Amino acid sequence: MQAKTFFGFETVLADELKSLGAADIVVKNRLVEFYGDQGFLYKANYSLATALRILKPIHSFSVRNEEFLYARFKKFNWEDYLDIDQTFVIDATVHSDYFTHSHYAALKVKDALVDRFQEKFGRRPSVDKENADIWFNLHISHDKVTLSLDSSGQSLHKRGYKLNGGPAPINEVLAAGLLKLAGWDGNGNFLDPMCGSGTILTEAAMMATNIPPQVHRKGFAFQNWKDYDENLFEKIKETRLNRIKEFHGKIVGYDINSTMLKLAEDNSIHAGLDEFIEVKYQDFFKSEKDMFPVLVLFNPPYNERLISDNEKLYKEIGDTLKAKYPNTFAWFITSDLSAKKYVGLRPSKKIKVFNGKLECDFLRYDIYEGSKKASKKDN
Repeated sequence: MQAKTFFGFETVLADELKSLGAADIVVKNRLVEFYGDQGFLYKANYSLATALRILKPIHSFSVRNEEFLYARFKKFNWEDYLDIDQTFVIDATVHSDYFTHSHYAALKVKDALVDRFQEKFGRRPSVDKENADIWFNLHISHDKVTLSLDSSGQSLHKRGYKLNGGPAPINEVLAAGLLKLAGWDGNGNFLDPMCGSGTILTEAAMMATNIPPQVHRKGFAFQNWKDYDENLFEKIKETRLNRIKEFHGKIVGYDINSTMLKLAEDNSIHAGLDEFIEVKYQDFFKSEKDMFPVLVLFNPPYNERLISDNEKLYKEIGDTLKAKYPNTFAWFITSDLSAKKYVGLRPSKKIKVFNGKLECDFLRYDIYEGSKKASKKDN
């Protein structure tokens, strides 16, 4: 099987899989291969915080043109996986000199599927690109073709707890990955000083309490498979829910946008986590550290057009951390790859990650007590 994720989070996802009990784990680019049985596939979908989707390969071969691609898939037993009255979708990823367009490759495979059903049954299943019953994933690398069942369906970042994300919310899988890279384990306290609609806060609270990330999700594609075992899935959910634990620290979010704070509050209530999350109308640049210990992690807003605004923002972040947050590990993510020049502190870690196709730096600053020690970190 394969679990897909964002670039930069492969080892984090591998650690998650290992902790769940996966075997034969192999880390690759943007995905992790592993072995697990049917129950493990259910558990992985329900429990992994940093996976975008879980794929189960079912057919592979080598081919170098569209005609043979069509012919091979015309002979494939699609009916073993798809009923005529079910809807389907084929999502394609192509990296090949022989096949240059992913949409066209997917179209040829779709035609083969449809023509096979039409000839065998006189009818054909319908395509539904948004809410299909059965999701297929087509991957072509050079001349190697792999067809997989997508067991997740909708991307696993769609947790189901968010009422409204507001403008440009951070992806839930990205937020979870950043928290794990930063070492958040639910011990101590957590602060997101620019929390927006609260996605990082919610993911932090779910990790701290060991609540499964998909506890609010309405369904998975594997529930439409012919071999779906409802009793097994219910037992797995029950087992994971029994692992929920108490949390005695604080998870706090600041923001100066009252509309976004209301969204954050509403989202935490909808997720059932409002007893663990506190949001405050607070300007980070006028704040002081008031939780000991505390991990600080945030996703600052930035202006892609006005570099001077970014320079001011990141300088203020550095000045605030240095003056008001002694003895603190502080992390933030930015797609402005020049941001660290303006902070006035040298990052102790810089991790390259991707938010979708957007390259970002995830930066850690170790803030020490006293100006003398802090100044040693200055550029």
